[in-house]
Amino acid sequence: MVRRVWCVVAALVVAGACKKSGAGGQGGFGGGGPMAMPVEVAVARTDTVRDEIAATGQIEAVQSIDLRPEVDGRIVEILIREGQEVDQGTPLFKVDDAQLQAQVAQLAAQRDLAQQALARAKELAQQNASSAADLEQAEATARSAQAQYDLQRIRLDRTTVRAPFAGVVGQRYVSLGDYVTTSTRLASLHTVNPQRATFQVPERFARLLRPGQEVTFRVAAIPGRDFTGEVDFVDPVVQLPGRTILVKARVPNGQRLLQPGMFIEARLVTAVRANAIVVPEDAVVPLQGATFVWVVNDGKAERRSVALGVRTPGFVELTSGVQAGTQVVVGGLELLAPGAPVRATVVDRTARGAPAGSDRP
Repeated sequence: MVRRVWCVVAALVVAGACKKSGAGGQGGFGGGGPMAMPVEVAVARTDTVRDEIAATGQIEAVQSIDLRPEVDGRIVEILIREGQEVDQGTPLFKVDDAQLQAQVAQLAAQRDLAQQALARAKELAQQNASSAADLEQAEATARSAQAQYDLQRIRLDRTTVRAPFAGVVGQRYVSLGDYVTTSTRLASLHTVNPQRATFQVPERFARLLRPGQEVTFRVAAIPGRDFTGEVDFVDPVVQLPGRTILVKARVPNGQRLLQPGMFIEARLVTAVRANAIVVPEDAVVPLQGATFVWVVNDGKAERRSVALGVRTPGFVELTSGVQAGTQVVVGGLELLAPGAPVRATVVDRTARGAPAGSDRP
């Protein structure tokens, strides 16, 4: 009797299980397989990226000098003011030239006498009334008188101190009536357009440096403004103790915004790639020293190892592992597994900005 009861119970259990299995055949994790996981994807695209080296430096003038007189004397005229922009050859200072003018007049008279003596010696030589030695002596005396006159005339001209190049007059160091010598500083003079951006680059980038490269930088004193220049000098010597290389770039300064001594944050472009593969940075997942992304392939998740290139806020360049047009997962990737079915929703991340380049990681 007991055995018959157990048989009936077992039959009921089996029948119930079969009915439940039949009812679960549509959906769930029954006969229809696992449900697709919703994810957000972005499309890998091509864009122009730049390899850049970040550095700090300063603005300096292409040419900058302290003006000094070429003759001793007293300052009798100051022809410019501090901060004035001048052209090449503009008179700046005048040194007293009264004594030099008298000397020039005296030497001019001596030159004239020597020329007259030379003319008489030539006439006598033509008449055979004088020797060849007398003629040679007269010619030498005339040349000497002319040279002395020319030398003193040059010294007289140099009593006016002129700008050797176009620029801006800086600080003035003398006043009217000061007695100056050839070692006295009169004023400083600096070029204004173009200017130079100078900065130091670590020696590990030496093979990437060459004239003609583009430099972009910002100046702390002029926020929100980008400036661009071109490298025209790469120091062939590594400077110690920092083991850095000095780089200089010419920068147009038509608006006179850049001034010597300004602090800059520069980026030196070393390479430009026009068709680089770019994806949002939140698609990249680091794991155990490697880097990979999740891609959607035939409705299923696939994990791919990738190599990174240039990083920029919001985006990263992939140098291998992904082609343009590939859908990479940017949202919901935490629970993905290889081969898991996914339901992808495409999101647009291009509004966050295009990559402009930065240091390689």
